[in-house]
Amino acid sequence: QVQLVESGGGVVQAGNSVSLSCVASGRSWRSEMYAMGWFRQAPGKDREFVAAITFNSGDIRYAPSVKDRFTISRDNAKNTVYLEMNNLKPEDSAVYYCAADNSATIPPLGYAYDYSGQGTQVTVSS
Repeated sequence: QVQLVESGGGVVQAGNSVSLSCVASGRSWRSEMYAMGWFRQAPGKDREFVAAITFNSGDIRYAPSVKDRFTISRDNAKNTVYLEMNNLKPEDSAVYYCAADNSATIPPLGYAYDYSGQGTQVTVSS
């Protein structure tokens, strides 16, 4: 099993920045075995892909809506993946979820990752 715990959410004004963290742990956790991703879900909407990164950071992908504003990174020594969010917009408001997939490559869009955290709320006020 793998446990994922997100932190760093909160209320922020539009145009400002927020950093999220996700710490992984558990008997099955090995950084080199997992691709990591961030997803978000706003009220009344489906969960959507935000960003993903392979275990060695060799492949990184973003949703078009966040590209050039958000940065995903990971520190395998700390079992942590980060999401730096800049120039936030009200439409970025959502619960943000960290996810892990036992794969050397980034899963295709729509694929259900093996593990997901409980989420952290980000609210962007205008």
